Amino acid sequence: MPLTSINGTELHFDSHGDGEALLLVHGLGSSGADWAFQVPALRQHFRLVVPDLRGAGLSGKPTGPYTLAGFAADLWALLDHLQIERCHLVGFSLGGAVALEMALQQPARAQRLVMINALPSYRVDHWRKWIEAHLQIGMVRVLGLPRTAAMIARRLFPHAHQIPMRRRVVEVVGANARRPYLDTVKALMNWCAQARLEALQSPTLLLSAEHDYTPLAEKRQWAERLGAQLAVVQGSRHGTPFDSIRSTNACLSAFLNGLELPAADTLCLDTPEFAPSQAPD
Repeated sequence: MPLTSINGTELHFDSHGDGEALLLVHGLGSSGADWAFQVPALRQHFRLVVPDLRGAGLSGKPTGPYTLAGFAADLWALLDHLQIERCHLVGFSLGGAVALEMALQQPARAQRLVMINALPSYRVDHWRKWIEAHLQIGMVRVLGLPRTAAMIARRLFPHAHQIPMRRRVVEVVGANARRPYLDTVKALMNWCAQARLEALQSPTLLLSAEHDYTPLAEKRQWAERLGAQLAVVQGSRHGTPFDSIRSTNACLSAFLNGLELPAADTLCLDTPEFAPSQAPD
């Protein structure tokens, strides 16, 4: 269980495989275990570094305020500790925003960038975003994290064959301490990279679910701004690395190795026969 002291707290991380370095950054309320279904495919070609952000998983949970710039600085410091100069960056949801922030902080060190169901700005600039953000904060404060997690889980994984994933959300997100979870939500709401996107040097992929929280039209606009490729997983909701494992792994393997992405009509939600019978431990 590797732990290292970074910027005044302890960061937990795992490492797998050999080759070019690849950092995998998890989503809100979770940990590096988010990547359990991607690690076996990716460690064949890459040296994986899979951390828990401060305030999450087995990492330290110091008092806030938290910021995405701070999360990114933590991870660059972790890579320095591991003597990794350049690295591919892949992030899911919150982790996608952190990965982009890393690529903007130190552009020359970021090789390729993948943002899964993530945007370059989470500023509340529309009434729908205001409702989405404040509804979640309100639910956590009134209902507590376990009950909020159960509601999130059903929204993310509505199908019968996804029940193991639904249970995992309840167990993992529901076990979070309220303060660091809400501090992280606020950090995301206060983050916007729009004015700095011209600094991005990395080839970039936006991997997006058809039924993500934000509409595909917005993802297409951001992809154009970033000069990024956009791949859409049909039928997927926000939890694409869990509900569309085959499509996620195929896109990551192709893009990170500099190959052509899979055909658009092959990117789809995992059917019951291909869905895992249990969530990652």
